[in-house]
Amino acid sequence: MKIIISPAKSLDYRKPVPVAEYTMPRFLDRSQRLVDALRQLHPAEIGSLMAISSKLAELNFERFQQWHQPFTIENARQAVYAFDGDVYDGLDVRSLSDAQVGYLGQHLRILSGLYGVLRPLDIIQPYRLEMGSKLSVDGARNLYHFWGTQITDALNDELAAEADATLVNLASEEYFRSVIPSALKARIVTPVFMEYKGDRPRVVALMAKRARGMMVRFMAEQAVDDVEDIKTFDYGRYAFNPDLSVGDRWVFVR
Repeated sequence: MKIIISPAKSLDYRKPVPVAEYTMPRFLDRSQRLVDALRQLHPAEIGSLMAISSKLAELNFERFQQWHQPFTIENARQAVYAFDGDVYDGLDVRSLSDAQVGYLGQHLRILSGLYGVLRPLDIIQPYRLEMGSKLSVDGARNLYHFWGTQITDALNDELAAEADATLVNLASEEYFRSVIPSALKARIVTPVFMEYKGDRPRVVALMAKRARGMMVRFMAEQAVDDVEDIKTFDYGRYAFNPDLSVGDRWVFVR
């Protein structure tokens, strides 16, 4: 079983990392091709590409200029500790035990516009490049075209070694579009998080992002190895709702 989540726009390279272990991203050669293309853009072009402020555009212009190999623990940081957004607030990886972080290493994968797919302890240098960016590289019209089947193939390689070929999809729609479901040799279970607003349950984006992180934490704390067990998820006052669930789209409501 594998779990996929999205990266975060915000990064944290200041707090100390409580683990010494690290691994290297699988697709650094392809990341380098993207960075080489991004280095040719002026800050204003980066701002237009990413729909960000001039201040953020300047920051990311500098990040791409400074991005370099080889990656070391001095110039890069483990991905699960570097990302700092709502999903990662829900996960709160720094409060997990070594065994629970080990569970993440085995089961969790982070999709990335720049790095393709990351293991939690893969070290990364600071960047911002959302998967939906229409960056043209090597004839590819956007990042979905650039990555093609590579992310799906990487997931298939890992799932082939699993006793349970199931993918728990906790990624956003933008990032899950980088996976080709018809080519994925696995069952795909997609948890959806809702809450009552008025008389009906609805998805509230901010809370749903945090809930995705909480579900990853729940799976690590409970060492879940059977996907059916995630139906017992009750963090944040969520509960599985069989009436709203259809097939492998599992709805949790609070």
